[in-house]
Amino acid sequence: MVEVIGVGFGRTGTLSLKAALEQLGHGPCHHMDEVLSRRETVADWIAAAEGGAADWDALYRDYRSTVDWPGAFFWRELVAHYPSARVILTVRDPGKWYQSVSSTLFRAGSARPTVANPEATRVMKMMDLIVWDGVFKGRFQDREHALQAFEEHSEAVRREIPADRLLVFDVAQGWGPLCEFLDVPVPAGEFPRLNDQETYAAKHRARLAAAMNRGAPPA
Repeated sequence: MVEVIGVGFGRTGTLSLKAALEQLGHGPCHHMDEVLSRRETVADWIAAAEGGAADWDALYRDYRSTVDWPGAFFWRELVAHYPSARVILTVRDPGKWYQSVSSTLFRAGSARPTVANPEATRVMKMMDLIVWDGVFKGRFQDREHALQAFEEHSEAVRREIPADRLLVFDVAQGWGPLCEFLDVPVPAGEFPRLNDQETYAAKHRARLAAAMNRGAPPA
């Protein structure tokens, strides 16, 4: 049963939040990385993005929380399907967010392998349907359009989710607000800081190798 739903866009600290939620006992936590390492679910995400009925309980059978895309694209459906789940909106300075996505996710999505196996092609289709064509309507390179989509998403979440169910969270705030919201003790050690741009570039090189049949999908 999903207990926590992260509705923030990718590159707002979602991988750090995933690690934090798992450390606090709300794991395993779903994230786009989970889809890339468990590609048998890609067809289901494509079907959902194309308007088909999604079996959320099946897709999240092994998870207690979700962050990042693809879940964040279906946030309204998920918060309705799991009415007792708490909701976390990760936020970031919009300009820094756009620059980060441009130099990581968008660059990676644009640099497609010349030869890819059918499985990798399905992954790319899913990313297009959910992120580049779904969230950004094929106009991510239009900075103002992308920033407007980012802001409108944040405003919709704040407007539609009751305040007592929602945490608006900048991962730079660390453990305090998150632990208070989830009513758990603050753990020893620093808050996770994961997926900087250098780390992302290394991960993407591994994914390209997998897509071109030179290795297994990274975990």
